[in-house]
Amino acid sequence: MFCYQCEQTAKGTGCTAFGVCGKSPEVADLQDLLLHATKGISMYAHRARQLGAIDKNVDVFVVESLFTTITNVNFDEARMERLIRKAGEVRGSARALYEDACSKAGKTPETLGGPAVFPIPATRAEMIDEGGKVTPEAWSEKYGEVVQGLRDLLLLGLKGSAAYADHARVLGYEKDDIYGFFHEKMDYLAGERFTVDDLVGQAMDAGKWNVSVMELLDRANTSVYGHPEPTKARVTPIKGKCIVVSGHDLRDLDLLLQQTEGKGINIYTHGEMLPCLAYPGLKKYKHLVGNYGSAWQNQREEFDKFPGAVLMTTNCIQKPKDSYMGRIFTSGLVAWPGATHIDEKKDFTPVIEAALAAPGFTEEEPAHYINVGFARNTVMSVAGKVIDLVKAGKIRHFFLVGGCDGAKPGRSYYTDFATSVPKDCVILTLACGKFRFNKLEFGDIEGIPRLLDAGQCNDAYSAVRIAMALAEAFKTDINGLPLSLVLSWYEQKAVCILLSLLHLGVKNMKLGPSLPAFVKGPVFKVLQEKFNLQAVTTPEQDLKEILG
Repeated sequence: MFCYQCEQTAKGTGCTAFGVCGKSPEVADLQDLLLHATKGISMYAHRARQLGAIDKNVDVFVVESLFTTITNVNFDEARMERLIRKAGEVRGSARALYEDACSKAGKTPETLGGPAVFPIPATRAEMIDEGGKVTPEAWSEKYGEVVQGLRDLLLLGLKGSAAYADHARVLGYEKDDIYGFFHEKMDYLAGERFTVDDLVGQAMDAGKWNVSVMELLDRANTSVYGHPEPTKARVTPIKGKCIVVSGHDLRDLDLLLQQTEGKGINIYTHGEMLPCLAYPGLKKYKHLVGNYGSAWQNQREEFDKFPGAVLMTTNCIQKPKDSYMGRIFTSGLVAWPGATHIDEKKDFTPVIEAALAAPGFTEEEPAHYINVGFARNTVMSVAGKVIDLVKAGKIRHFFLVGGCDGAKPGRSYYTDFATSVPKDCVILTLACGKFRFNKLEFGDIEGIPRLLDAGQCNDAYSAVRIAMALAEAFKTDINGLPLSLVLSWYEQKAVCILLSLLHLGVKNMKLGPSLPAFVKGPVFKVLQEKFNLQAVTTPEQDLKEILG
C-alpha cells in the first residue's frame, strides 16, 4: 500500500505498512483498484455524454466509488471486493452505452486502453495484487512526484466533491452537468500525458465545479429542512435511553428521529452532526436533545463511555473498541468489519433495540449550552448591523477559523489562535475543527456573537456567500475585506474546499497544521506565488502578520 491522502499520514510522507487511520494494506490496495476501474467507467461515460447518451446508474456509481475511498469511510475488504466486481459490470454498461451512441451517430468508437479494458481480477487476492500496481507511489515512478502529486490533488478534490454530491442526491437533489464534471475529470486522469500547468488548471476547474456542488447541497439541506437558525444546543446529557449519531448525513438522522419518536429514546448528535440541531426540520423533534462529545478523532473514548447505541453515517468512523462493537452501526457507504450495517431500506430497528438494551444515562448532568446555526441566512439577515459596526470601528476584523480536526499533534494552534483573537474581532467557524474552541466563551459585540458557527464543512459555501455579500456592501472583493482565513485540513473534503477558495481567487490563506504530503515543494511554490497560500506558524506570529 501507499496512501498519503490525509493530514495525519505517517511521517508526513505516506502510509506504507498500515494506515494511521486504521486502514489495512489490503483495503488500501482494493481502494486503489476501485479508483482505477472507476476511471475506466468514466472514459466510456464521458464519451457517451458527448454524444447525448446518459445512464443514471453509471453516474451514481462513479460518485459513490469516489466517496467510498475517502478517509474513514470503508474499511471492509468484503464490501470493497463487491464494489470492484460491480465496477466491472458498470464499466460494461458504460461501454455499451458509448458504443450504442456511436452507432446511432454513425461514428466509429475510439479504441480505448488502460482503465477502460484491464481485466477485473477473479479473486480478492488477485485484486489486492493488482491494486498494489496502481498506488500513488506506483504512478509517481511513471510521472514523477510533482506531476503525480498534482494528479492526486485533483483526484482527492474529486473525492471530496463526490461526498457532497452524494449527500445532495440522497435528499433528491441532482444536476446532470455535475455528473458530467466527474466523468470529465476522471477521464482526464486516465490519460497518459500531463503538464504541471495543465494539472493546476484542472484543479482550479475542479474547485469551480465544487462551488456548484456545495451550492446544490446547500439547496438540498435548506429546501428539505429549512435554513439553520440561531439555536442554543445542549452539550450535556439528559437522563434516559440514548442513541448518538455521527458523520454528516442529515437524512439518516431524520429517518432515525422518525423511527424513534415516542419510544423514550433521546437522540444526540456527534462531531459534524452538531449543526443539525439548528435546522427547523430536525430540531422540531423533541427527542433530539443535544450534542454528545466532540470531534471524530475522540470517538473511541467518547463512544466507550456512551451508554447507548451509536450510528455512523458517511465518513468519520475509527476502529471500534470491543466494548462497544456490539452497539455501533453503520449506514450508507460506511463500513467496518464486524459492525452491523443498516442497508438502503434504512430500517433502524437494530439500532433502536441496542439502545433500549443499553443502560442509558442514569443521571442528568447540569445543563450547558453553546450557540449554533449562524449560516448565511442568519448572518446576512443582520448584515446591515454588522456593516455599521465595521464602519464605526467596533468590528476590526473577521477571521474564518475552522476546517477538519484530527489527532495529529499541532492542533492546539487553533485553540490558541481563536482565544488570542482581539475582542474587537469576529470569528466565523465551521466543520469539526471548531471543537477546539466552540465551548469557550467569546462574548459579543453589541449583540453580534464573536463566535459564529456556520455549520458543517460543506457550509464553507455559506461562509463564502457571507463574504461575497460583505464585499458587495463595501464595494470591494473578498481580498479587500478585513477577513482572514485560517484553515485546518484533514481529509479530502477539505481539499475540494481549498480548491474552491483558490478558484474564487481568495488570497493570503493560512493552512495547517501541516502541508499536504501530495503538494510537493515546486507546486506549493506556485500556489504561494499566485495566491500567497501560507503554512501556519505560531498564533502570535500569524496574528501579528494579519493585524499588523
